[in-house]
Amino acid sequence: MLLTEGQASDHRGGALILPRLPPARHLIADRGYDSRPFRDALAERGISVCIPSTRSRKIPIPHDPVLYRQRHRIEIMFGRL
Repeated sequence: MLLTEGQASDHRGGALILPRLPPARHLIADRGYDSRPFRDALAERGISVCIPSTRSRKIPIPHDPVLYRQRHRIEIMFGRL
């Protein structure tokens, strides 16, 4: 588990977790992690991503909305703990 301060960019947190990321087939994250370097690094490891595009992207990258909703359920559960 990696915790970053509230003011830290998710891009920075994403760069910090890459070296410690366990083997995985999929990664689900919120749009704060949508950056080309992060997506490219995950693709190099063979990890498919489910990250909604940021609103500033000129051409949105599609994601699986059903899979993304499952991430939201897990986030709500941790929030209740």
